[in-house]
Amino acid sequence: MKYVGKGIVKKDAKALLSGKAVYTDDLAPSDALTVKLLRSPHAFARIRDIDVSKAMLVPGVETVISYRDVPRRRFTLAGQTFPEPSPYDRLILDEYVRFEGDPVAIVAGRDEKCCIRAMKLIKVEYEVLEPVLDFRKSKDNSILVHPEADFLGHTELGTDNMRNLCASDFSEEGDVDRILSECEHVVEGSYHIKAVNQAMMEPFTAYSFMDTYGRLNIVSSTQVPFHVRRNVAHALDIPKSKVRVVKPRIGGGFGAKQTAVMEIYPAAVTWFTGKPAHLIFTREECFINGSPRHEMEVTVKLGADGDGKFRAVDLYTLSNTGAYGEHGPTTVGLTGTKSLSLYSGFEAHRFSYDVVYTNVLSAGAYRGYGATQGIFALESAVNEMAERLGMDPIKLREKNMVHEGDVLTHYYGETASTCALDRCVARVKEMIGWDEKYPCREVAPGRVRAVGMGMAMQGSGISGVDVGSAQIKLNDDGFYSLLLGCSDMGTGCDTILSQMAADTLGCDIDQIVVYGVDTDQSPYDSGSYASSTTYVTGGAVVAACEQMKKKIVSCASELLGRDKEELSFDGEKVFAADDEDICISLADMVTSLQAGSAGVLCAQSSNTSPVSPPPFMAGVAEIEIDLETGKITPVNFAACIDCGTVINENLARVQAEGGIGQGIGMTLYEDVRYTDKGRMMTRNLMQYKIPSRMDMPPIHVEFEQTYEKTGPFGAKSIGEVVINTPAPAIADAVYNATGLRFRTLPITAEMVLKGLKEKGSR
Repeated sequence: MKYVGKGIVKKDAKALLSGKAVYTDDLAPSDALTVKLLRSPHAFARIRDIDVSKAMLVPGVETVISYRDVPRRRFTLAGQTFPEPSPYDRLILDEYVRFEGDPVAIVAGRDEKCCIRAMKLIKVEYEVLEPVLDFRKSKDNSILVHPEADFLGHTELGTDNMRNLCASDFSEEGDVDRILSECEHVVEGSYHIKAVNQAMMEPFTAYSFMDTYGRLNIVSSTQVPFHVRRNVAHALDIPKSKVRVVKPRIGGGFGAKQTAVMEIYPAAVTWFTGKPAHLIFTREECFINGSPRHEMEVTVKLGADGDGKFRAVDLYTLSNTGAYGEHGPTTVGLTGTKSLSLYSGFEAHRFSYDVVYTNVLSAGAYRGYGATQGIFALESAVNEMAERLGMDPIKLREKNMVHEGDVLTHYYGETASTCALDRCVARVKEMIGWDEKYPCREVAPGRVRAVGMGMAMQGSGISGVDVGSAQIKLNDDGFYSLLLGCSDMGTGCDTILSQMAADTLGCDIDQIVVYGVDTDQSPYDSGSYASSTTYVTGGAVVAACEQMKKKIVSCASELLGRDKEELSFDGEKVFAADDEDICISLADMVTSLQAGSAGVLCAQSSNTSPVSPPPFMAGVAEIEIDLETGKITPVNFAACIDCGTVINENLARVQAEGGIGQGIGMTLYEDVRYTDKGRMMTRNLMQYKIPSRMDMPPIHVEFEQTYEKTGPFGAKSIGEVVINTPAPAIADAVYNATGLRFRTLPITAEMVLKGLKEKGSR
C-alpha cells in the first residue's frame, strides 16, 4: 500500500500550525443576536412565577424566552442512533430546575452587555425543594428528581422515574454465589470514580439563522450533526426537513459534544424571532452545564483457586446520571462488557447495575464511555488478587487473559477474532523493565519508585447499530470529492479516510478532497463516537471507492468500445492489457462525460457491522512518591496496543499519547466537586486541575498489529481504549510504593500523606 500504514501528515496540518484554521465562532455572522442563559441558583426548585417584562425594556434586547414560551414536548439531548435509548426527560425550558446552573430563561439581544443587564431584571420566584445529592441514596428516595407525568422512559431498560431510576438491569450465567463460596481466594471491593470534565479547548458554541427558504440552519461544533438535527426538530416540534446542521472544524470534543448541550437555545431564538443568533459558552458554563463523565461506584467480587485461576466474578455498577438521562442507559453497560471480557474461563459471572437521577449536572459521553470506570474497578481487583496470592500481577493475567479465538465473557456472544493482548503484555513488560522494577525500589531517602499495570479493551463502533456512510464523486482532471457524515474532532479521521480512499482508487492522496458535514449534502452517518470512524465509516469509504472503480471501467468501456471485462484501471487511466493503443486517461474520460453526456460518476455506500471487534491494550505506569509530602510524580508510561492494522502510525501514536495523558489526569488531578448545597466548586481551569505537558511523563507507545478481516484494510479502533489503563496501573503502583490501597479517584498527595500518617500511627 502507498498510504495505508504510513505516517501521512494530516490534511489540515498547515492550517492548524499557521493559525488559519476556522472554527464555528469564527464563522458566526456579525449581525447575529447574542444569546445568554439565565441559570438556576438552586439545585432543585420549581418556578412559581417568572416576570420578564422589565428585561424586555432594556435597549437592544430582542426577546426573553421562559418555559411558558416553548413547546411542552420532552426530548433527549443524547447523540445516539434512533430509537434513542436515553429517556425523554427534558424540555427546552422547564418549570422545574434540577441542578444549579439549569437554564431558566433565554435572553437574546444585540450584544452581551444588554443581555447581562436584562438577566439581572428578570424576576423569578422559586419554590426551593430539597435535592438528592448523594447518588448512593437516590434509588427509591421519597424525593423524586422527575415527578412529572409526561416523563417518557423505556421500561424495558429499567427506567422508572418514580424510583429515580434512569436504567436498571441484571444478568447472570452460572451459579455465581455457589462458586464464589468454593473459591480459595475472594477479593471484594467498591471503586469510586468521580465525574470528570472533558476540558476540550474549544467551548460549546453554535449559531443559527433562517435561510431564504424558511429553513432553520444551525452551525455547530458537534460530533453528531445528524442527531443534533433530530433533537432540535423534536424539541421545537417542527419537521426535520426544516432543519439543517453544518459542522465546521471542531476544537476538541472527547465525547462532550456527543450531547447537543446548547444548540437548542440559539435555534429557539432564531425560530421564534426569524433572526440569526449566536451562543458561545464561557469556560465556567462548560463546567456547570457541560456533559462530564458519569460518576460511578463499581463493586467487584472476584474469586480464584489456589493457583490463581479465576472461577467467578460479580460486578455491580451504581451510576450517577445527574439531573437528566443522556447516555445513562448505555454508558453503564460498558462497565461490564468491556471489563469482564478481558478474561476468559469463568465458571460463572454476574453483571448488574442501577443508573440513578440526582440533582447535579447531567452526565454524558467521555472517551472510554463507561469502560474506563469498569476497567479501573476490575483491573484493580485483579491487582489486589495478585497481592493476595503473592503472585506477579503479570503472571496472574497471563493465566487468565482472553486469547484470540476465545468467546468473550460478556460481549454479546462475540469471539475475539483478533487478539494480541498476550503479546501486548509481554511487550510492555520488556519496555518498562518490569522484572528489575517490580514492585518498588528506593531511589533516595524518602523517595520510592514503583510500577503497576492494567489491561484494557474497547469496541469498534456499536455492532448492529452504528452506520457509516461515504459518497465519492469524480471531478474534472480526475480528482475526487469525498463527502462524509462523520466529524473530524482533530483526530485526523479525514486524513485516515483519505488514505483508504487513495489506496483503494490507486490515486495520489492529494486527489482526494474531503468535505465537512452538512446534513443537507453529506450522507447519513451516526457520528463520531464509540470508536467507530476508522472501522465503520472506513468500511463505507472502501466500499464506495470499489463501486467508483467499477463505474469508471464501465464508463470507459463505452468510450473505448471494449467490454469492461477486458479493461483495467490503474488509478490514472483505463486500458486494455492486450492493446496499448486502447487507453483513456481519467481526465480525458471526465472531459468526455461533460460534453454531450448525461453521465456523472458518483458512488455512495453505507456500512454497518454485526460485530464490534475490540482493540486491546496493556499499559504499565512507573511513578515516584515522596514519602514526606505524599506527592505522586509520574515517571514513565509504557503502552502496547492491538488496534488491528495501523492505518496511520503518527496519528495512532498521538491518539494513544493523548488518551493516556487524559487517563493520568483523571487518576491524579481531576476532581469535579460540589458543596453540600449542590453548587459545583470546580467551575474553571484554576479550580479544576488538568495536567499540563510539565505533569506528563515520557509516554512510550508501540503496536502489536493484527488483521481484522471485518475491518477496512484489517483495522480496528484506537480512539478510546487508550484512556483505560492509567488508572488501575497508577493505583497499583501507589500501593506497591506505600502499601496504601486507594479505591477512589483521583488519588491526591493529601490522600497519600494522610494514609501514610495513619499507617505510621498504628
